[in-house]
Amino acid sequence: MARSLAALLLLLVAAAGDSHAASTAEMYWKIALPTSPMPGAIRDLINPASSAGSASKEDTVGNVFFLEKDLFPGSKMTLHFTRATAGAALLPRGRADSVPFASEKLPEILSQLSIPAGSPTADAMRSTLAVCEAARIASETAPKHKHYCATSLESMVELVASSLGTRDVHAVSTEVVNRAGPTPRQAYRVEAVRPVAVPGGDMVACHGMPYAYAVFGLHGLKGAAYTVTLAGADGTVAQAVAACHGDVDGHGAVAEAYKRLGVAPGSVAICHFLPQDDMIWVRN
Repeated sequence: MARSLAALLLLLVAAAGDSHAASTAEMYWKIALPTSPMPGAIRDLINPASSAGSASKEDTVGNVFFLEKDLFPGSKMTLHFTRATAGAALLPRGRADSVPFASEKLPEILSQLSIPAGSPTADAMRSTLAVCEAARIASETAPKHKHYCATSLESMVELVASSLGTRDVHAVSTEVVNRAGPTPRQAYRVEAVRPVAVPGGDMVACHGMPYAYAVFGLHGLKGAAYTVTLAGADGTVAQAVAACHGDVDGHGAVAEAYKRLGVAPGSVAICHFLPQDDMIWVRN
């Protein structure tokens, strides 16, 4: 199946010639996931916004945890929507696979991509490589909690399909719908909450990671998801995705959140919103 998809994609690319009607990623999506809408997190990588905001890892919606019972119209919370992949390019699989992806190869990687050693970008890449390598080792020793890193859209979709046992999948992501520039940290009011259908409770979380090009960290989890309309104090409106789960194994931030919220680990689901470059994948 994967081989036939790749062959068809090559034919479409050749037929497109110099046309800018569709990118390689868009054509791949139409072939691999013809009935699934492309989430904003992927669209923004294909057509990146120059004004995309970023912030420290600690200052993101992904680190604001709350109880599932507190997610209702009228509730309020202070949030900061950011991107870890601001400005990153989504590379075709062939190009991504041609670049090494290992800490021991970092000098070669920086040379290939013309990135100065010791620069902030190089430091972020070193950190991401270390995280991906640690996740791979952990997955080998604890297969119940598999973590992967994908360096292209194609590899991400294949890992999701393998994890969920089907290619009949779709993704949802957070979108700030009426903001041209970066959003500030501010108070938001919940206007509406709608459940996302999650057959079997199985999801794959996909996190954008800081790197010279688009890299995704993936892991499976069980729980619930919601799309939430949020109204910011400055008039910003966000259609945010909230993931709610209670699996603390392998998720240090979730275990710490239980302590902060004053509830026993695993006793109830706790939730967090997804940054704009993260996604939740579910079966259709």
